[in-house]
Amino acid sequence: MIGLILGIPFGFLLQKGGVTKYDVIISQLLLTNFTVVKVMLSAVVTGMIGVHLFRSLGWVALHPKTGSIGSSVIGGLIFGVGFALLGYCPGTIAGAVGQGSLDGLLGGMAGILVGAGLFAEAYPKLDRTILRKADFGEITFPQLFKVNPWVIIPPVAIGIILLLFWMERAGL
Repeated sequence: MIGLILGIPFGFLLQKGGVTKYDVIISQLLLTNFTVVKVMLSAVVTGMIGVHLFRSLGWVALHPKTGSIGSSVIGGLIFGVGFALLGYCPGTIAGAVGQGSLDGLLGGMAGILVGAGLFAEAYPKLDRTILRKADFGEITFPQLFKVNPWVIIPPVAIGIILLLFWMERAGL
């Protein structure tokens, strides 16, 4: 229920930001329109501050998942192929379907379902051979650097905000 309650405004904001439009996404891939990067970086800053504020207040607990170079490469390839073929990522597919785009519904949702099914079928073999290569565990950057998260959050947020201002000023 929380996902639905938060997902509807998220989809609305994606749509209002223009990132559910095929042309905007393809322009990003061609490096001619940086709207998608700007929206994503804005979401990173907002999410990073919000999640850690809620964690600091005791409202949420973080449960990092294990990661590895192997799983990152496989995930990146699957995401990249789907993104390049259709011009949508999972979030923008949902937004495109919500605004009535047939390519998002027929290509995107079908692709998500088929891709998830193929991955689920291949998972046992991939898990034994590739996904656990160079496992780095459940570590977060604050844990890696042995500091409080609030030591890392402000400089990263300021860096991203400065990058966003520079991109806007440069006309990107």
